[in-house]
Amino acid sequence: MNLKKLNFLFIVIIFVSAAHAQQAADPVYPKMGKNDTIRVASTNDNGTMVPWILLHDVDINANRVFKSPEEKLAFDRLRYNVLKVMPYALYAKRRYEKLESDLEHAPEKRQQKVLVKACDQEIKDMFNREIKDLTITQGKILTKLIDREVGRTTFDIVKQTKGGFAAFSYQLIARVVGHNLKATYNVNEDRDIEAIIQSSGYYQ
Repeated sequence: MNLKKLNFLFIVIIFVSAAHAQQAADPVYPKMGKNDTIRVASTNDNGTMVPWILLHDVDINANRVFKSPEEKLAFDRLRYNVLKVMPYALYAKRRYEKLESDLEHAPEKRQQKVLVKACDQEIKDMFNREIKDLTITQGKILTKLIDREVGRTTFDIVKQTKGGFAAFSYQLIARVVGHNLKATYNVNEDRDIEAIIQSSGYYQ
């Protein structure tokens, strides 16, 4: 076999292989019905196009079984208290995030003091209007939830915005009435509170 025939044979082989590869690569789409009008994503599964739709995660929780009526009553009372103070914790989160954002865009100390004072006054107004009526138990839960939402204890927030002496003074007053501004949130220790929050619909 001379060189020209050998080259011709190689060319034929290449073209035949390319044709087979092209045929194998052509995807096979499912037959559409008359009502198939919604475009969806698809995946090539060995040459067959498989349509699929991304679904949202669904949490499935079993109904809690209580050991006694007293335990259920205690849980219901905890649920009431958590849902009572949760809006305040979320408000504190939004307001604190706004304050930090404003402080970043206010390099001058004078402007920062004005922003902190405005935030402090806003918190005081809400306290005088609503938070002052909370029970001691609800106040304790609120300090935990603020730590959960903001990522810092109430004591740390007061210390940053009003100084160490103010934070120390507030802590002394809080301890007298049974509160602790340094209270932190622990998912394991506060698992009942966490379960209530997750099923509350606040994060859906």
